[in-house]
This record gives sequence, C-alpha cells and structure tokens, in this order.
Amino acid sequence: MRGKYSKFIMLSPAILVLLITTTYPLIYALVISLRNWQLTRSPEPGDWVGLDNYIQAFSDSNFINSVQVTFLFTLLSVSLSIGIGLAIALLVQKKSLVNTILKTLLIFPFAVSPTLKGFSWRFMLNSDYGLFDHLVKAVFPFTKDIIWLSDPFWAMFGLAMSETWGWAPLIALMFVGALGTISPEITEAARLDGASGYQVFYHITLPLLRPVILIALLLKTIFSLKMFDQVVTMTGGGPGNSTQTFNYFIYQVGFTNLDMGYASALAIMLVVFLSIIAYLYVKLLLGKQA
Repeated sequence: MRGKYSKFIMLSPAILVLLITTTYPLIYALVISLRNWQLTRSPEPGDWVGLDNYIQAFSDSNFINSVQVTFLFTLLSVSLSIGIGLAIALLVQKKSLVNTILKTLLIFPFAVSPTLKGFSWRFMLNSDYGLFDHLVKAVFPFTKDIIWLSDPFWAMFGLAMSETWGWAPLIALMFVGALGTISPEITEAARLDGASGYQVFYHITLPLLRPVILIALLLKTIFSLKMFDQVVTMTGGGPGNSTQTFNYFIYQVGFTNLDMGYASALAIMLVVFLSIIAYLYVKLLLGKQA
C-alpha cells in the first residue's frame, strides 16, 4: 500500500470512469466541431471545415440573442439569489427554536430537481388555476391582465425567480455559517461607539462576508450560465426566443436542426467559458483556505 504507484492504482477506477464519460465525449465534440455534419444529409461526419462553425456563430442572430438572454438571466438570478439569500440569513442567524427549524427547512427547495421546479412554476403562473397568479392579482389588481409566461419581460423574470427559489435558501445557509464566524465583540464595540445598525452592516458585516459573497457569486454564475431544465419545462424558450438561453439554443441546433457540427462548436465555446469561471472559483476557494 505504500508503493510508489499505489495511489494511482487506487484512483484508476475513478479515472477510467471520468475518461469514458467526460474526457472522450469532450474530445469527440471538439473533433466534430471542426467538421460539417448535418444529420439530415448524412449519418456520418462530413468534410473538415476548420473554424467555420465557430465563425458562423458570430454572424448568427439566434446565437447573439441566446448570449444576451443568458447574460440577462444570469444577472437577474444571481443578484436575486444572493440578495434574498443574505436577507434570509440575517433574519434567521439568531439562535432560537424557530430559527433552527427554519434553517433546517432551507435546504429543501435546493433539493427539488430543476425539471420539477420548472413544471411547478409553470403551474403556479398559469392564469386559470395558478396559485401565484391568483395571489399576486388579488394583492395588485393592476396586474390582472398580465399573462406571465406570454410576456417576454415577465417570462424572463419568472424563469429567474424559479431559479432563485431553489438557490436563495442554500446561499442563505452559506451566509448563516459565515455570520456565525463574526465575533460579537466587533459589532458590540461599533455600537458602543455610536454606529447604527445600517453602519454596522455596511462597514463591518458586509466586508467580513466578502469572501463568501464572492464564492457564492461565482458558483451561482456557473450554474446560471448552463441553466437548461427550467427553460424546457417552463417556457420552451418563449415567448418567441425571449428566454432562449445559450444551453437551450445548443440543444435546438443539435436536436431540432440536427446540425451536429455547429452544435458541437457552440458546446465547446460554452465549456471554455465555464472553465474560465470555474478556474476563478477554484482559485478563490483555494486562496481563501490558504
């Protein structure tokens, strides 16, 4: 067990699984992205076209739209998730029986599958029998004519809220843990010096939470950029293409248009961008631990 190669022998099953399920498909997708392959014309990859599939993307209006939609969705879902998560953490950070129960329940929304979240929110936003639709229109009568998933703005907002519903509680738990590491003596000293609650939060609590906020920001950004399930089950990319995220656009190119070369190029572009974000996340995480 203390041999020179024992650690590699122990890791070999996991490495083999990764090579088969991740590395090989990724390399194969990279090869296909350099070829012209439309399944409507041939069951086999066609001629080599080099970077033509990548160049095609930047002149494709649907690609540009999907990038814009993904950026807007990421901005909305990340800001809402972190903002609401921080608010929840501040409300339940104090030790009490009720807060303990609430903190236990916070993990359940994140445990719900993204597909189920999409179906649930589509049901709740339905104008005929949706609970959310009836509650909002009862409280705010001026919204009675809004059909949530048929309006581009509200469809995007609803999509972002479905993601926030699952992520905000998890981020709240991250913040609760971080708030527990802040010494009460610091805030007590600030209050004795005459600092208000807002000043304590802005000048003491928020700066001390910055490392956790950055980690939550990067982690949530990664998942938002590759979000797919709720688009399929909730909006279908509509109305029009107003909620057609980049990942959903790749799916449509590959499995609706059957253009495997172009879809592979788009997928590689997404992988490269996500790898950069993941690198920043790991670097920040390891730097925090160091």
